[in-house]
Amino acid sequence: MNDNPVLTESTYYILLSLYTPQHGYGIMQRAEALSGGRVRLAAGTLYGALTSLCDKGWIEPLPVVDSRKKEYKLTAKGLAVLKNELNRLRQLVANGETVLKEEAI
Repeated sequence: MNDNPVLTESTYYILLSLYTPQHGYGIMQRAEALSGGRVRLAAGTLYGALTSLCDKGWIEPLPVVDSRKKEYKLTAKGLAVLKNELNRLRQLVANGETVLKEEAI
């Protein structure tokens, strides 16, 4: 198993949205807001992704209390994956900035 997976943009924003527990519709809204409208998750796509992320142990459902809305939260493993992806993205940006500055000379 890869301990440092490369995340799709949708998966990245789903995990980022779950930094605080959310239900499905909240995840869709938060992902769209955080991405500046680039990531718009359809319900079917989101719930398939949530199932997959639960199977990987990156998120988990919260106990349902007097509500039909199932909420999810990020696990410690999911937070580690998210932080790793953020570091990977920072490195990509730094490398790109370095090369483009060299080209400008």
